[in-house]
Amino acid sequence: MQDWWVLYDETENTRTRFIGCAGEHARYDVAITETSHFYGKRLVCVIQNGRTAILSDEDAANVPYLMEAFGIQDEAEADEFSRFLLAHL
Repeated sequence: MQDWWVLYDETENTRTRFIGCAGEHARYDVAITETSHFYGKRLVCVIQNGRTAILSDEDAANVPYLMEAFGIQDEAEADEFSRFLLAHL
C-alpha cells in the first residue's frame, strides 16, 4: 500500500444553499457552499453534471472561465449562468 502524506484534515461547519432555476437557455440546479476554507470564495456545484468550482464574484463574472469550469458550450448560456451566480453568491 502506498504511503500518503495528509496535507490537511479539518472539520468545519458550513452553510450550503440549494437553488433551482430555469433560465432562457438552461435549467440550473446548484449547491453553493460557504466555507472559510477557500478564503471567502464559495464552492459551487452544478448538480446536473457534478462539475464543481471555487468561485469569487470576479470568477462568476468571467464567462470564459465558467464555460471551461462547468462545461458550458454556448456563450449566451454561460452569460446567463454568470448573471444567475452573481445574483446568488
